[in-house]
Amino acid sequence: MSDHELKQLIQAADRAITAEDFESLMDFYADDATLVVKPGLNATGKTQIRKAFMAIAAHFKNQLKVRQGEMKVIEGGDTALVIMETVLDTVDADGVDVSTVRRATYVFRKTEAGKWLCVIDNSYGTTLLDG
Repeated sequence: MSDHELKQLIQAADRAITAEDFESLMDFYADDATLVVKPGLNATGKTQIRKAFMAIAAHFKNQLKVRQGEMKVIEGGDTALVIMETVLDTVDADGVDVSTVRRATYVFRKTEAGKWLCVIDNSYGTTLLDG
């Protein structure tokens, strides 16, 4: 799966998040995309998603680094479900490095031009069922 174009796309998005390049990050999302900001709170549309990522960066004191672990892609027609480990590297209040692993789920849609765009970004995965 390491060669799948969605893995490369997601890695590029992670680099944009880490660099806080939120304008470029919006190129990865469909206009009608939804981001799960936290359980019970979603952002829909690029304007809300951009604002959410700015707030997330501030919450983590601009020290958030995002990377991916194992990934599985299931394609059907022009839609793909991505199930993967998302790793969030942060620094706690005491300055100690902390890594959090989430089992994320993402849905991508392929445009007529052949470009994959994220339509659902859920880094919490099935843990949304826990609350």
